[in-house]
Amino acid sequence: MADSAIVTAVTGLVRGMKQRREAVGPVVVLAVLAFGVYAFLAIADEVAEGEIRALDRRLFLALRNPADPSDPLGPPWLEEVALEITALGGYTLVLLALTAVVGLLVVTRRHGPALYVVLSVGSGALVSHFLKQYYERPRPDLAAHLDIVHTSSFPSGHALLTTVAYLTLAALVIRFFGDLRVRLYVLFTALVISVAVGITRVYLGVHWPSDVAAGWALGAAWASLTWLLASLLQYRRGSLAKESRHGQGGDGQDGDA
Repeated sequence: MADSAIVTAVTGLVRGMKQRREAVGPVVVLAVLAFGVYAFLAIADEVAEGEIRALDRRLFLALRNPADPSDPLGPPWLEEVALEITALGGYTLVLLALTAVVGLLVVTRRHGPALYVVLSVGSGALVSHFLKQYYERPRPDLAAHLDIVHTSSFPSGHALLTTVAYLTLAALVIRFFGDLRVRLYVLFTALVISVAVGITRVYLGVHWPSDVAAGWALGAAWASLTWLLASLLQYRRGSLAKESRHGQGGDGQDGDA
């Protein structure tokens, strides 16, 4: 009896520790969602009131030659590198990458994750489009643009879309790995790409720093929101399936009796 009680207590303790670990993820993602929304709204308010203009100008010029603001800091080849990095956040490359990933998921009959990726990134792109139309902030006029742009400035579509897309893909990848080190590496890689793309938008003279910061914040918040919704639906589906199995089991026992 004593041995049985000890085994039961240890089993309950292990189960409780596992449940607490599983609960950490949603709590962290919820915190990222809340902070991202708050940061975006705070930046948007500063932009609307024009109070961030001086800081934007100072940070923008910090990446350029003091004697010639049209010339970015660094050798000429650095401009080429910036253009190649910024392409990682362009609609064309993101669309190609997502098409390849979604195609693989569909072929392997993982329709749920495929739909999650499409809805997460697609809705993020729509949010970026509508917000640009709403704020209609002019592009920086302190230097020539080193990349072609067709839309308004706030928020940065590259920063927002890159953050949503690569965090969504990271969330998809880490589902297949239980090792915390692997998960952190995948998440870190997604964040590095997002940050690098955002910095190049300022370096190339097509965005104010606040545009990029707002894009990062809202992108992280949107990726967190879609992950939470997908996880909630998955949990609900699992609960319904479990209830259905229990119900069938109960019916079978009644019939045997």
